[in-house]
Amino acid sequence: MHLSFLIYSYFPFGGLQRDFFRVVTECILRGHKITVYTLSWDGDIPNGINVILVPVTTQKRIKRNEAYTKWVQSALKQRDDSVVIGFNKMPFLDIYFAADPCFMEKAIEQRGLYYKFTSRYKHFKEYEEAVFAVSRLTEVLILSPRQRTAFEKYYPGCEFRLHQVPPGISADRRVDTIDKGMGTQLRTELGLALNTKLLLQVGSGFRVKGVDRALRAMAALPKPQLENCHYLLIGQDNPDRYLRLAKKLGIAEQFTVLPGRDDIPRFLAAADLLLHPAYSESAGYVLLEATIAGLPVLTTSTCGYAFHIEHAESGLVCNDPFEQAQLNSYLAQMLGDLDTADWSKNGLEYGKQDELYSQASAVASFIDEYLARKA
Repeated sequence: MHLSFLIYSYFPFGGLQRDFFRVVTECILRGHKITVYTLSWDGDIPNGINVILVPVTTQKRIKRNEAYTKWVQSALKQRDDSVVIGFNKMPFLDIYFAADPCFMEKAIEQRGLYYKFTSRYKHFKEYEEAVFAVSRLTEVLILSPRQRTAFEKYYPGCEFRLHQVPPGISADRRVDTIDKGMGTQLRTELGLALNTKLLLQVGSGFRVKGVDRALRAMAALPKPQLENCHYLLIGQDNPDRYLRLAKKLGIAEQFTVLPGRDDIPRFLAAADLLLHPAYSESAGYVLLEATIAGLPVLTTSTCGYAFHIEHAESGLVCNDPFEQAQLNSYLAQMLGDLDTADWSKNGLEYGKQDELYSQASAVASFIDEYLARKA
């Protein structure tokens, strides 16, 4: 069968993009013909994927989305044999992979009253309703129980179309024992002493990932702990705002930013703690990748995969609503307990579950079942 995948942009280092790539690859292995409609593609294009760059010139996000939708909808009308699978919310999807959190939850619970009068609110509300409204037929693949709670709250009647899929951790991230030599080598490359506590954060989109929260928590550490810490941030975004904040907080010399990269397991082996106080995130794969690598995790309950940290007992999770004081306290506590707590051992044990690595297969099987029902 022919499958049409819709995604606004592809680049190798985003969680949504990695989910998309693994699912598409699995569908190719199952013999499906694949066409991808996107505004931009950064990276190699594997054999078996027909990538169509949608010709939209405007840089304004809402106008861009609307122009993309209109163009793709017109293109899809020319073929009636395709199942349409979206990785962004928009009209006319058969299946939506919910890599993003519920927009209405954020709009109502995190924004001021004025926000309802903006064009941004109108656009994203309309596109989310096109997927979740009770009159729609789009099947939705969700990543976490937190998503289910939010979507059912704001779109009563959609619950029968919500299907939770397992995580999609790459099998090559599975770790049996921590490679201390790899960590030592990387610390040498970074110019860090072996006894320096390395706080690691990985993720693109620094604002949503809570980098400001992380910097403030580090700056609030007791002086003896702070003097022995370094915070390393890896991801795709403009770091200028956070470099200025670090300077203002007096920790500029203890803060390094690197662009997105493929050798993250080396950094997981070298670090002492994963710090990920995101504002909102449907999943947060790095939480699981750190856990199964034996790296203790400090995160927020607004991350979809935070429940894995609690189940694994591989770190601490800040409450919702978030309080900076709790993050500050938890960071100091975890740094003090790293040598005695079982977070690392618990994470390695949790990583032995085969289900953690099965998302692409589960999604492809769901698509096959959908095709069978449609036929």
